[in-house]
Amino acid sequence: MQKSPPVRFAVLVNQAAGTASAGKITQESVEAAFRDAGADAVVEKIPGEEMAERARAAVRAGFDAVVAGGGDGTVRCVAGVLAGTGTALGVLPLGTLNHFARDLKIPEDLPGAAQALAAGNVRALDLGEVNGEVFVNTSVLGFYPPVVQERDRQREHQGRHKWVAAAFALAKVLPRTPALRLSFQVEGQEVKRRTRFVLVGNNEYSMSFFTPGERNLFDSGNLYLYIANCPDRLGLLRLALLALVRDATRSDRFDAWSTPEFTIDVRRKRKKPLPVFLDGEVVLLAPPLRYRVRPRELRVLVPWG
Repeated sequence: MQKSPPVRFAVLVNQAAGTASAGKITQESVEAAFRDAGADAVVEKIPGEEMAERARAAVRAGFDAVVAGGGDGTVRCVAGVLAGTGTALGVLPLGTLNHFARDLKIPEDLPGAAQALAAGNVRALDLGEVNGEVFVNTSVLGFYPPVVQERDRQREHQGRHKWVAAAFALAKVLPRTPALRLSFQVEGQEVKRRTRFVLVGNNEYSMSFFTPGERNLFDSGNLYLYIANCPDRLGLLRLALLALVRDATRSDRFDAWSTPEFTIDVRRKRKKPLPVFLDGEVVLLAPPLRYRVRPRELRVLVPWG
């Protein structure tokens, strides 16, 4: 589904985003990039905790599109506000990995991204949801969310670089994190598994060393559930080595399902919220985890027809 490109942009730049916090991106440089692209843009550089409210204000003000300037966490926040409103989402990739922007083929440089957004088409894409929290890319369970939590603690308290903190966090957390005991309902069947890694993709993903989470389809109307057959740490190592040479999601190391909705419960001695990774951030959710797709509910500016 297409329409003429929006003519009024509200551009919300997360001041804590990677390139923005490093001083490489200023409000003035973003304004100039959109002006050179022929776009009418109002630019704000704001704290991340103000993103949702400023996005709501932009919708109320009648902007044609709200551009999320930041990483995948920033995009997730703004997408949750815009879903179902009819206001289009634009993505200005200013984070570390920018998975959503890369999948959409948004240029990584500021002038190129502004040009792509100004000339782009609006497409209705799927949105994932779990217990009321949305995600545009993936949701992950198992060893990875605690690693991200520890990585962020090390960055905050010890000032380590993101990748250095991630390596220390992995070495510290992985030996201590037990496998998850899952029971879930999918396609009318109850399945039980013991695993250290669960990936839920908003549409189908490939996973290898050269494509670490990549997709080409955004509106299938299905979530893709991948459960790794690796209850122990040695199994995780084998999975990582496999990803060096092929798409691991298409191997017998994963069980996979394609479905619009499913429920996952986690069997644990203590009933407490579970850390769940969503688009670069970790949230605490109380099981059971009820996943569903919201088909074509998010209108997004893309540089392709």
